[in-house]
Amino acid sequence: CPQKPALETVRSSLRLLNASAYRLQSECRKTVPPEPGATVDYQLLTQQVIQCAYDIAKAAKQLVTI
Repeated sequence: CPQKPALETVRSSLRLLNASAYRLQSECRKTVPPEPGATVDYQLLTQQVIQCAYDIAKAAKQLVTI
């Protein structure tokens, strides 16, 4: 059935999109220090946000090209 691989691709892309969006939200929350005076590694955080954004774009592209 030719629809079966497409359906699995949609499910896979939606899982990636959902997981990446959740992770992006989590990473963005880290920009606020947990307590006054706590340090935040903004360089690492920026890399994590970039990776999340890349994964979101990848999932969106997969969905558009199905």
